[in-house]
Parts: sequence; C-alpha cells; structure tokens
Amino acid sequence: MRWTDTHCHLNHPDLYSEWQAALYRAQQSGVERLVLIGYDEASSRLAVHLAEQSDALYAAVGVHPHDAASCSPDTLQQLREWTRHPRVVAVGEIGLDFYRDLSPREAQYAAFRAQMALAHEQGLPEVIHCREPYEQVLTELSEYPDVRGVLHCFSGTPAQAQRGLALGYYLGIGGVVTFKSAETLRAIVQGMPRDRLLLETDAPYLAPHPYRGKRNEPAYLPLIAQQVAALWDAPLATVSEITEANTQRLFQRL
Repeated sequence: MRWTDTHCHLNHPDLYSEWQAALYRAQQSGVERLVLIGYDEASSRLAVHLAEQSDALYAAVGVHPHDAASCSPDTLQQLREWTRHPRVVAVGEIGLDFYRDLSPREAQYAAFRAQMALAHEQGLPEVIHCREPYEQVLTELSEYPDVRGVLHCFSGTPAQAQRGLALGYYLGIGGVVTFKSAETLRAIVQGMPRDRLLLETDAPYLAPHPYRGKRNEPAYLPLIAQQVAALWDAPLATVSEITEANTQRLFQRL
C-alpha cells in the first residue's frame, strides 16, 4: 500500500531541522509522497526548495489568512513565478480565518480573492483554509466555478460539506477524525462520496490518536487511513487505492 500526505509542513520550524529524518520515517510507514504547504512567502520559498531536494516532495505556495496583510503585489508576483515550477502542484494554503483574526478581514478577503484568481490563471487547484466562516468561504469559491481544490482539515457541518462537494471540492481529512469529540466529522466521512476524500496530517499540527497533543508527523498518516477504513467498512488497501486516485486526480502535477 502507498499513501500521499496531501498537506504537511516539513517547511515549518518544528520539522525543518530534521526534514530528512521525518521524510525517512514517513516512507518507512508507506507514505511515499508529501505535499509541503506554504503559508507565507518565506515558507512557500522553503517548500519549493525542499521539493527540489527529493522526488518524494512537492510544494504548494500561498499566503495563509493569518498573514494576509503581508500579501503585497510583489508577493503575488513571486507566487505567480513559483506556480510555473514543475514541482508546485497547488496554490495554498489560502482562505479565511475569523477565529483568530490575525489579519484584518478586509485584507483576508483581498488576499483570498487574488490567490483564487492566480489559481484560475495558472490552472492549478487550491488548498483552502477555513476556520469559522464556512458560508463566506463557500460563497467565495462559487465565484470561480472552473477552479477546484480541497477544503483542508474540514471541520464544517454536514450541510457545508454537501455544499463544498457540490462545488466540486474535495474534503481533506486528518487526525481530527480520530478524536473522540469528532462524531460529526466521522458521520460526514462515513456518508460522503469516496472519490472526494483526501488524506492529510497537517504536521506538525493535529496529531491523531494516540499521539494527540504531541508533534504530528507525516509518518502518522496510516493511523488516519485506518479510521477512514473503519468508517467505510472497507479494507485498508481499498482506502489506499481510492485516496491515491483522488490525490492524482486533483493534483495533476504529482
């Protein structure tokens, strides 16, 4: 069986100092490909740099809503240049975050829209971050009907999941699905179309049970897959086959 971690951050300070060891541990657990997600200009640059160091690594470039106030025209031009790189597979992570509001909401909307337009221009999928304002994010996504992507670390309601799926988006499922408190998410995963689910760790964040509260790693991805297999009442090999096909369908440069 093979797996792809569609969302992790070896470019984050908590993992970068040992990215080669973390990659080795991931590969030992069957995780053969990792998509490193940028969240500002510096981390996007590092994601691209790491993707150039290993055939197992790919990059997404973008400015997270926390850093939206820093998304200048120069930053957008740099992102545009990176999107032409053959190992850059998506624009992201981008979106809205009204939980922490680390950038003014007006700046969040402006950065989100500019990067959605960039994804459309370059023919790339996007990796969407949303914490709280799902209705607003889904409304923004509906303005770009030709663009597809993944709702990273999905945590919305069943109705919001259905709306996202209707727009053609995938749901990114990570360690939260193993938490005892995640009954709603497990119900969504159990009933959703199997061809729209992607596996991710969001390492170093949101480690699955039994590592909850500790630093997450791409090597833990099979624990998430095991939970999905249980919810689907399917063999683990079937989950691998389905999610790998889904990953390839969305991220066509892999």
